[in-house]
Amino acid sequence: MEERERRRVVVTGMGLITPLGVGVERSWEGLTAGRSGIGPITRFDTTGLETTIAGEVKDFDPLRYMDRKEARRTDRFAQFSVATAAQALADAKLEIAPDLASRVGVVFGSGIGGVSTLVDNILVHDKDPRRVSPFMIPMMIVDMAAGEVAMKFRAKGPNMGTVSACASSAHAIGLATDTIRRGQADVMLAGGAESGLIKVAIGAFNAMHALSRRNDEPEKASRPFDKERDGFVFAEAAGCLILEELAFARARGARILAEIAGYGATADAYHITAPPEGAEGQVRAIRMALEDAGLDRERIGYVNAHGTSTPPNDSSETAALKTVFGEHARKLAISSTKSMTGHTLGAAGAIEAIICILAMRDGILPPTINQEVPDPECDLDYIPNASRRRQVDHSLSNSMGFGGHDVALIISRWAA
Repeated sequence: MEERERRRVVVTGMGLITPLGVGVERSWEGLTAGRSGIGPITRFDTTGLETTIAGEVKDFDPLRYMDRKEARRTDRFAQFSVATAAQALADAKLEIAPDLASRVGVVFGSGIGGVSTLVDNILVHDKDPRRVSPFMIPMMIVDMAAGEVAMKFRAKGPNMGTVSACASSAHAIGLATDTIRRGQADVMLAGGAESGLIKVAIGAFNAMHALSRRNDEPEKASRPFDKERDGFVFAEAAGCLILEELAFARARGARILAEIAGYGATADAYHITAPPEGAEGQVRAIRMALEDAGLDRERIGYVNAHGTSTPPNDSSETAALKTVFGEHARKLAISSTKSMTGHTLGAAGAIEAIICILAMRDGILPPTINQEVPDPECDLDYIPNASRRRQVDHSLSNSMGFGGHDVALIISRWAA
């Protein structure tokens, strides 16, 4: 069989919702300013919880993106998905016309999907089973983010939801990229959304000793790579990217923002929550992504780290970067933007891919805030506390998830 030239995949639009604001530029302004989006939880009564802080999205109005009836029948995580897809399509100046619909697909990831809908209906069921909503199931299942986006914008190509904990939307971008490369679509909407900020979720993460308890200083609670880190900060958010096959994007005169150059995905096969020493699964994922991109390791200039602010993650990710990059690890500019957004679970991969694109677009590398006390096990350049002006051409975004999922994405600056 004749070998075909590999189809290249580029980014033409982006949408973003984070605790720093609704919209790409509002979030980006907060990130480059080193501003924290973390504060006291206002969504529910936190009495009895060890952690009373989180990254809440405070200015989101679903009625800007759907009518009132649709909003009532859609969980907040899927509302976020539709909203960021609308933002990204507008950014890409792309309308999904009927003759294009079958060539446009959707892959959206989420770690826990409509868990708030599930819990609300369990409470209703305990009082009166007849009052359970007929929309409970379609509101709670993770794939409904992709389903709602497809129905809203009439995208009839490949459609799926990815569930791999905090690697979910990084997997979504990788799978969407592969779908275009295989020729099964010309356009993919890829992203992730999370809005599981409910009392039982905070309590469950507290039971695992995973969350920061720095309640008196919420803006300082997420402190990746800092010696005094004591856990991650739960946050809600969403991100969406419009991916297009290069020739298709050029033919319609699209503005190209970046290229998805490499994708690597592996498993630790080690522990349900902890990475192995040295994060060997992440090492293999990064090397796989470099090979996929056809890049030498010295070409990577910026790393958006998974950087959760938990003791095991940050030291093992540092070790992984040293293993992969050798002496070049000392020259890498690395940041964990979770220091400002909090940990957005299944949405993190998409959000951080977008951040890599913005960093390369503007020549500004966002900081890791709250890095104040050096940790001997975390001794690389994490862009502490203030953003840095530097132009880089190739960025790496790392994602890891409970269950041992590892993803690496290499994103390249587009030079017209």
